[in-house]
Amino acid sequence: MSGELNRPLQVAQLIATSAGDADRGPLIFMNDEEARRRLLLDGELVRITGPRRTEFATLVIDNRVLRGEAVLRDLIGAAPSELIRVHKPEWDIERPRSGQRLA
Repeated sequence: MSGELNRPLQVAQLIATSAGDADRGPLIFMNDEEARRRLLLDGELVRITGPRRTEFATLVIDNRVLRGEAVLRDLIGAAPSELIRVHKPEWDIERPRSGQRLA
């Protein structure tokens, strides 16, 4: 996907839940325009790539989140003001194993 269609998002807020919280787990909140630009749907599992790691989270469309920003919940290794990229996982692409090349 081209850089214009999937430009980075700035982490506007991090939400951390506690072990006793009824509603927990990795989520990313973004507005509908940013989701459409990436061909993403509400409730879809997405891949989030940041400067230190890649994680998976469920997407929640929330138009209170400003364009160009994202809010993350329960994602380790992210920090406010960082730039992240959000992608559809590529489950159907065969990747070479260690030391193996694809023809």
